[in-house]
Amino acid sequence: MTFDELKEKAHALPLKPGVYIMQDKKNTVIYVGKAKALKNRVSQYFANLAAHTEKTRAMVSQIDHFDVIVADSEFEALVLENSLIKRHQPRYNILLKDDKGYPYIRLTVKEEYPRFSLANRAAEDGARYFGPYGSRGNTQNIIDALRIALRLPSCSRKFPRDIGKERPCLNYHMGQCDGYCRKEMDQSRYREAIDQAVRLLEGKFQEVGDELKAEMELAAEELRFEKAAELRDRYRAIELLGKRQKVVAGSLADTDVVGFHKGEATKSCFVVLHFVEGELAAKDWDLIDTPMEEENADILSALVRQYYAPRGNLPRQILLPCELEDEVPLTRLLSEAAGRKVELVTPQRGAKMDLIRLANTNAREEVERWTTREERQSKLLELLGGLLNLEAPPRRIESYDISNQGADDIVASMVVYVNARPLKRDYRHFKLKDMDGPDDYASMDQVLRRRFQRSLDGDEKFADKPDLLLIDGGENHARVAVGVLEDLGLAIPVFGMVKDDRHRTRALVTPDGREIGIQGSQAIFSLIGQIQEETHRFAIEFHRQQQNQRVKGSVLDQIPGVGEKRRSELLKHFKSIKNIRAATMEELQAAVPRNTAQAVYDFFRAKEGQSG
Repeated sequence: MTFDELKEKAHALPLKPGVYIMQDKKNTVIYVGKAKALKNRVSQYFANLAAHTEKTRAMVSQIDHFDVIVADSEFEALVLENSLIKRHQPRYNILLKDDKGYPYIRLTVKEEYPRFSLANRAAEDGARYFGPYGSRGNTQNIIDALRIALRLPSCSRKFPRDIGKERPCLNYHMGQCDGYCRKEMDQSRYREAIDQAVRLLEGKFQEVGDELKAEMELAAEELRFEKAAELRDRYRAIELLGKRQKVVAGSLADTDVVGFHKGEATKSCFVVLHFVEGELAAKDWDLIDTPMEEENADILSALVRQYYAPRGNLPRQILLPCELEDEVPLTRLLSEAAGRKVELVTPQRGAKMDLIRLANTNAREEVERWTTREERQSKLLELLGGLLNLEAPPRRIESYDISNQGADDIVASMVVYVNARPLKRDYRHFKLKDMDGPDDYASMDQVLRRRFQRSLDGDEKFADKPDLLLIDGGENHARVAVGVLEDLGLAIPVFGMVKDDRHRTRALVTPDGREIGIQGSQAIFSLIGQIQEETHRFAIEFHRQQQNQRVKGSVLDQIPGVGEKRRSELLKHFKSIKNIRAATMEELQAAVPRNTAQAVYDFFRAKEGQSG
């Protein structure tokens, strides 16, 4: 279907709830969505394309045809949408990774020294399997917690082959392993620990806890306080392990706390913290590599539904970081799945809000931990290129600014960013030539002509051409740059950097005056602001150097009674030696005391007499 045909079909849809299924030319389902009113929602895709996000525009460009299914209610539409997303895994829907599966804990019972490991599935290989559990990360946490609680080895040594061959590793000295690599350790103690671990995985926490508690009390009675303290720590670890395993195995948690971090130019992360009896028992999380351009409420609604759909047991309460538009039907969906009421709560303050902050912090830290600097830079430049409608991400960005105080020492700076980072070896300064006075437009014209002409002439210092040109100033500054490039036969995207009343970067502007807001993306806003500040700093720094050099050998130093302070006052007031020389006695007295003014006035009059 053509775009106009799709638009016409959308306008003909009923104002009823339902789902819509977008398909490409190969009949592949690329997106599934729900709507309170199908006509209103689907028509939005084919109207005002410029207002859509980059992801939505890309999706719309792939639509060849679409189908709709009318539902009796928003709740039925929600259930149907879930089912279709699960079946088709559409490319443009927000999806949790589905490759983690439901793993098992494997125990090699036939070995002399059995070991625990994580397995994707149960096999008939003589080993014993426990599970399946909810996620690989939490299942591995259970194995690690068992090892630490029961002080089992986690090293790569093979027993009994490696017993006595090397000194115990760091885990033994940290009290996290009983050191079964030592010759004096009895194999029966290892078997006792494994037996306890098996009973814990079978859910017999009370039984194992009672045994440890009895041993602890006996050790205390016999005044073996160090052993009693060790058993106490093990008892507490097993108590917490019991709560963790209940959550990971899918048993009832009191409260789940949902956190989310949307990476501006990187991955995003969805986190669920599980609380049992007021204690944090486990954490589940999922990284999402595709860009998240939707609103947080829409993202969270999709992720919450996908996360809880396959779970047999749900918590009594789920704390959310923001309100969801479809909270009512979602509450009903989860409650029916649980067979009892599941409450969705969006806290605004207090202890529950603190838990949301904790979950969000965990989500942000996971993103930072799993995202390399190169990935962040690459994604950021992709976003910037998309925002400015460039053909490719701008790897090399050059920025220019003019600095002047009167007609003297007019300078310009060229700052270079490569892969979103400053490349200081390519920074350049320019001293403006043959300028009658301050003129930012003429100054910018001269600087850019000199820079790009030297590039065309083969100057190695200016060999690399930019993918993007940023000019400190508005549309007129950008227009000057475009004129220079056209004269030299070059085609490079140009934008002006616009500041607000507080001299902070506000937007980018095209040479024809169209502003492009950058505050909607914190990453882009931060990058452009940093570039503008760096360009300004570099220009001001060079201007001051020039001024200091000129002042250092100034003719004013020859005047008796004019020291560093008076010299600075004169230059600050008159801006140049030329203006000081032409000043009247009254004008000089407005800047410095009478005796100094008289000395300056007499000095330059005498100079005039000598030249005459």
